[in-house]
Amino acid sequence: MTDTPGWASPSSSEPPRDGARPPADAPAAAPGPSAPPQATPGWTGPAGTPRNGQQYGQQWGQQPPGGHRPYGWGAPASPRPGVIPLRPLSFGELLDGAVTTVRRHWRTVLALSLGFAVVAQAGAVLVDLLIKGKTGEATQILRMLADLPLELLLNVFATALLTIVVSRAVLGRSATAGEAWRDARPQLLQLLGLTLLTALLGLGVILLGFAPLIGYTATGTASPAISGLLTLVGLLTVPVAVWLWIRFSLAAPALMLEKQGVLTALSRSRRLVRGAWWRVFGINLLGQVLAFVATVVIAVPFQFLGLVLGFESLNRQGLPDTADQGVAMVLLLAVAGIIAGTFTTPFIAAVGVLVYIDQRIRREALDIELARAAGAPEHGGAGWGAQGDPTPARR
Repeated sequence: MTDTPGWASPSSSEPPRDGARPPADAPAAAPGPSAPPQATPGWTGPAGTPRNGQQYGQQWGQQPPGGHRPYGWGAPASPRPGVIPLRPLSFGELLDGAVTTVRRHWRTVLALSLGFAVVAQAGAVLVDLLIKGKTGEATQILRMLADLPLELLLNVFATALLTIVVSRAVLGRSATAGEAWRDARPQLLQLLGLTLLTALLGLGVILLGFAPLIGYTATGTASPAISGLLTLVGLLTVPVAVWLWIRFSLAAPALMLEKQGVLTALSRSRRLVRGAWWRVFGINLLGQVLAFVATVVIAVPFQFLGLVLGFESLNRQGLPDTADQGVAMVLLLAVAGIIAGTFTTPFIAAVGVLVYIDQRIRREALDIELARAAGAPEHGGAGWGAQGDPTPARR
């Protein structure tokens, strides 16, 4: 067992191997030195095991007498030393793994995310008190821009530390906040550079698309038809930014776990996502939607409480007037933000890391390295142990 499992990328630039890897639900011998040379897909019963008074075959690939093979016969169980079974994962298993990580390692995970949430909300409260609705309709935009540097920095720390925690949770190990910090610290500056680069790529594409509209509006001779057309041109760049976001979404875990440089991590993410863009997009989108719903569910009771206590007024549309909030309401919503951030931040981070691990399992058979690193026993020297989930996921 090693403390650093096979996170390092293959020495050669690996092409996508989704087509070469057997499906997760297909019975197969475990690769590696432990597999017998003659191993072929088939019945995995140990040699000479009596079943119903009969002796079945003594080698892999030999079926029971009569040639009849029940459904699922011979599919070796996947090891599950930690929060996920070590095999290609389904959507539900990825999300369940993220929730299980938070639940099993809540002391470290929630302590880290609570600290980040407190700092983030303290910065937001400070900005709100400084602006105090003096900028009218531009208040919300200014709040977002003022909060952006702090949120970006906190996102780097949260990603770095939680990636270490999740990677150990996959192996069934725990990590304290101090251990996560010691492992993540050497990569922090590179992760900051990676985060800035990917953010600028997306924002740069969107600004480039809206540049004609901004320039045309600045002339003061705006025509509704031309403005609408230029707005449509700008909106067409949003899908490009989303495409880039997903394409490089696995760069951060690659940088942290493989100890890669910034450009190498971007290249790794590009190769891992290639051919699976829609899958990665769907998982990330679902994770973000669930986190948003949880945030709204937590924030609504606090906002309602503020209205009942008279901390906030309604605007002409009957909605809470967020442009001019009192100090009491700002503090109340900050408490809601701390509670929401404490739970949603580690969930989103865990989803990102597990997607990275899942893609490497599918393309590079990383599950074998992880199982060895976790000390997972083998079944009869020819397959994975039976402590895992016996129902493999389909690709």
